[in-house]
Amino acid sequence: MSKHTIFVVEDETHIQQLIKYNLEANGFKVIVFDNGEDLLSHCAAENIPDLFILDIMLPGIDGLEVCRKLRQNSATNNVPIIMLTAKSEEFDKVLGLELGADDYITKPFSVRELLARIKALFRRINTANEPKTDNIISQADITINCTRREVYKGNRLIEMPLKEFELLKMLMSNKGKVLSREHLLDKVWGFDYYGETRTVDVHIRYLRQKIEENDENPTLIETVRGIGYRFNDKQS
Repeated sequence: MSKHTIFVVEDETHIQQLIKYNLEANGFKVIVFDNGEDLLSHCAAENIPDLFILDIMLPGIDGLEVCRKLRQNSATNNVPIIMLTAKSEEFDKVLGLELGADDYITKPFSVRELLARIKALFRRINTANEPKTDNIISQADITINCTRREVYKGNRLIEMPLKEFELLKMLMSNKGKVLSREHLLDKVWGFDYYGETRTVDVHIRYLRQKIEENDENPTLIETVRGIGYRFNDKQS
């Protein structure tokens, strides 16, 4: 089995070296970049990794803009992204998630934590890619092909990052059941995810923008106040 390739954008040399050394020691192939422009140029030549690790504070375009551009590119829009940030403000975390990042780590971070996040992401991807006997889930006008990892609203294909796909799949597979934020965080992000339930809310908001007729007045993904969410079981 080939090594997973990880692209790292980090302008601080000692952090670059720390990440590269430890990830390579754990069996990953690592390519580092000093800035976002170089990474995007490298990807434009059809060099696509299995994971991006993006620092937010970079010279030139910042990591959030790099994330945005990667999600707009059909070749990279489903590649998982971990954001690194020296800032702890919720705004940065939420904005990164809204732009399509799958996870974030606040500096300073431990190598052990970074490895746990990376391995958790790859486990989730491997699970999502496993062949399923019952590979179609259809509710209302939303259809999920689990094997191809595709989501359709009517006949329209909806581009969706891994975490949004898994979250929607979990909700639709449990149509009519109320699922708590903690349960969704555990099942979609994994038991060793260090995040908070606000992560679920951000991804729900992004999902609604894609599948609801009116995301300000959602009818498919309902909020159950004080508990979590459910996929409406009253749809035909």
